[in-house]
Amino acid sequence: MTTQTDMINLTLKDQFSVLIRLLKYTLPFKWLMTLAFSMLVISTAMGVMTPYLVMIFIDNYLIKAHFPETDIMFLILAFVLVNVVQVITTYCQIYLLQKLAFKVIQQLRIDTFEKIGKLGMKYFDKVPSGSVVSRLTNDTQAIVDMFTNVLGTFLMALFMVVSSFVMMFILDVKLAFIALVFMPMIVGILLLYRKYSARYFSSARALLSDMNAKLSESIEGMKIIQVFNQEKRLRQEFESINQSHYQYNMKNIKLDGLLLRPAIDMIYILSIIVILTYFGFLSFEASVSAGVIFAFIQYMERFFEPINQVSQSLNIFQQALVAASRVFTLMDDDRLEPVQNENENLSIDQGVVEFSHVSFSYDGVTQVLDDISFKVDAGTTTAIVGHTGSGKSSIINLLMRFYEFTKGDITIDQASIKELPKSEMKERVGLVLQDPFIFYGTVKSNIQLYDRNMTFNKVKWAAEFVNAHEFIEALPHAYDEKVSEKGADFSSGQRQLLAFSRTMAKTPKILILDEATANIDSTTESVIQDSLATMRSGRTSIIIAHRLSTIQDADQILVLNKGKIVERGNHDSLVKLNGIYHKMYQLQNSEQ
Repeated sequence: MTTQTDMINLTLKDQFSVLIRLLKYTLPFKWLMTLAFSMLVISTAMGVMTPYLVMIFIDNYLIKAHFPETDIMFLILAFVLVNVVQVITTYCQIYLLQKLAFKVIQQLRIDTFEKIGKLGMKYFDKVPSGSVVSRLTNDTQAIVDMFTNVLGTFLMALFMVVSSFVMMFILDVKLAFIALVFMPMIVGILLLYRKYSARYFSSARALLSDMNAKLSESIEGMKIIQVFNQEKRLRQEFESINQSHYQYNMKNIKLDGLLLRPAIDMIYILSIIVILTYFGFLSFEASVSAGVIFAFIQYMERFFEPINQVSQSLNIFQQALVAASRVFTLMDDDRLEPVQNENENLSIDQGVVEFSHVSFSYDGVTQVLDDISFKVDAGTTTAIVGHTGSGKSSIINLLMRFYEFTKGDITIDQASIKELPKSEMKERVGLVLQDPFIFYGTVKSNIQLYDRNMTFNKVKWAAEFVNAHEFIEALPHAYDEKVSEKGADFSSGQRQLLAFSRTMAKTPKILILDEATANIDSTTESVIQDSLATMRSGRTSIIIAHRLSTIQDADQILVLNKGKIVERGNHDSLVKLNGIYHKMYQLQNSEQ
C-alpha cells in the first residue's frame, strides 16, 4: 500500500505548473537549448524537402519519360544533400538535448540534496530513508528520460506537423483543411489518455518508492530479520508491494495499447481513405498529378507520425511529470531545521547552559517536555537520568537545535540558542551519541571529517586525548586504515572511541554525551570512562546516562519522569531522598 507521503494526484493545472517549473531549469543553458532548437528546425526542414523533390521527379521526369542528365544529377545531388544534412542535424539535436538533460538533472539533484541537508529531524521521523533516496535517484532519472525522449520528440512533432500542413496547403487548400478535421479526434484521445495515465503513474511511482523503503529497511535490519526468522514475512510484504506495482504498470500498458498508436493509426488510415477518395472523384473532372498524390500522402504520414510519436512519448512524459512533482514536493517541504536569527556578535565563551521553562511536543499534541528548567554552570557536569520515554534525549535534541521548542528559552552564556550563529554552535558544542555513525573512508577522514584546516597532528592529538591512538596504531595502516560502511569492521567500543576523537578534535566548550557507554562491554567501558573523564575536564558537560555508576561524580543529577524534572541534586543527596533515583540505583546494584 502506498504511503500518503508518496501518493501524489496531479490535475492538468498541476501538471502544467510542474512542467513550467522543470523548464525553468533550462534557463541557465539557453545557448545549448537554442543550438538544439536550431538543429531541430534544420532537420525538420530537410525532412519536409524530401517528398517535394520526389514529387518533382515523378511529375516532371518519370511520367513524361524525360531524363535530362543535368536535371537528374541536380535532383540526385539535392536529394543526397538534404538527407545528409538531416542525418547530421538530427544527430546534433539528439546529442545537445541529451547534454541539456544531464545538465538540468545535475543541477536538480544538487538542489534536492542541498534541501535534504536543510530538512529538520521531524521530516526524517515521518519519511523513510528509502523514499528519500528514490526521489533523488529513480525520480530524477525519469526526468532525464523526459528531456531526452519527449522534449526532442515534441519539438520535432510540432515543426513537422506545422511544416507538413503548410506543404499540404500549398499542394491543395481544400484537402489541407479536410485534414484538420481529424485533429479534434486526436486531441480527444490524448486528453483521455492523460486523465487516466496520470493516476496510474502516480500510484506506480509511489509504490516504487515504497519498494525502495522496504528494501532499505530490510538491508539495515538483516541481522534482526534472520535472528527472529522474519524472512518469510518480509518477503511477503515486499511481494505484495511489488505485485501492486506490477498491476499499475499493466494498467498503463493496457491504456497505451488502447489509446495510443492503435487509435492514432486508425485515424491515419481513415485520413488516407479520405485523400484517395478525394483524388478519385477529382480524376473524373480533371487530370490528377501522381506526384501530388504521392507528396500529399507522404505529408499526411509526416503529419500523423509525429503525433503518433508524441502519443507514444506521453507514457514517459506522464512518468516524468509525476516524478518531478515528487521531487518538487520534497524541495517545497516546510519541515525545515529550526531557523537561526543569527547575531554575529554572540559567541560561546564560558559555556553556561540554562533551560528556562521549556516545553516541547513532537506532534503538537502530546507534551514530551513540560516546563523544564535547570542550569549547568561553566566547567561542571550535569547528568540526566530517567526511565525510557521520560524525555532525556528530547532535551539534547532541543539543545542541539534538531527541533524547535514551543515554550520557554534555552540560553548559552545568557544568549538564546536561537540567536547564536550556527557555526558557533557547531564548533563549540560537541555531541557523542549512543550509536555513533562512522562514515565510509579512512580512520583519519572520520576524525577529521574533511576539515581542510585540521592538521594530522591535531587528528593524532585528539585520538591520544581519548585513548584511541593505541588501537588505531595497531591497525595495518594506522590512521589510513580503510573504514567500511558504518564502521562494520570495528567493535562498538572502537567506533565510540573514533566518535570521541572526532568530537574532541573540534575542542568544544560544551560536551554532550547521549548514553555514550550504553552499548559498551565492561572491559572497554573502563577505557572509555577514562576518556570521558579526560574529555569532561574543564568543560561544561551534559550526560544522559543509563548506568548510574558512570555519573556518580556529576555535580548535578536531574531525574526525569513523564517529561518533568521530579528530582535534582548530587548522587548522595538523591540516594538519601529515597525517591525514583534511589529505586533505580538499588535496582542496578541488585542486577550487578
